[in-house]
Amino acid sequence: MNESVVALKEWASAIGAMENGRQIMLMRKGGIAEETRHFQLKSHAFYLYPTYEHQRRELVKEADRQRIDDSLDHWHPANTTVQIRIYAEAVEDIEVHDQDMLNLLREYHMWTDDFAAERLKWKRKDPLHILLLRVYKLKQPMEIDIRSEYLGCRSWISMETHSMPSEMTPVLEDREFEAQVREIKKVLKV
Repeated sequence: MNESVVALKEWASAIGAMENGRQIMLMRKGGIAEETRHFQLKSHAFYLYPTYEHQRRELVKEADRQRIDDSLDHWHPANTTVQIRIYAEAVEDIEVHDQDMLNLLREYHMWTDDFAAERLKWKRKDPLHILLLRVYKLKQPMEIDIRSEYLGCRSWISMETHSMPSEMTPVLEDREFEAQVREIKKVLKV
């Protein structure tokens, strides 16, 4: 019996950065093919579905560029499945409206200043959502068939799976995660 679960699409390299504890945040504006004009948090708990097509080395900081290479080592456009390794819970959805606020987050993510600024500027009237995520690594990754409805520029997908993973481990210990959340919120004054 197939079950349907919700997933947020994100660069495979960013998922890798979260899986390794490099960052706890994602930046979202919404995809071109969104149901609504702007990004909405459809669920506070979801899987992270890796995407590969928009990743480019020059869009991430020098120290993080290997993450793109590593993610692409395991990918080929002819692949018919994708591996889901991460589950996340959104603990904060912070709206960023200006460049000064975005600049305060510079050290907490892998993207270059230019790329982060472009994300803020796109759909100028809409805020950039900074999702602070409690990330869990699945003990047994899920192998998901790639379906046509999963493709395209959209943030959320509903995946069909045969079995749900029951065991997962937090990437960061509670204290370390909570300290990072407090630090980011303090820097942003939220």
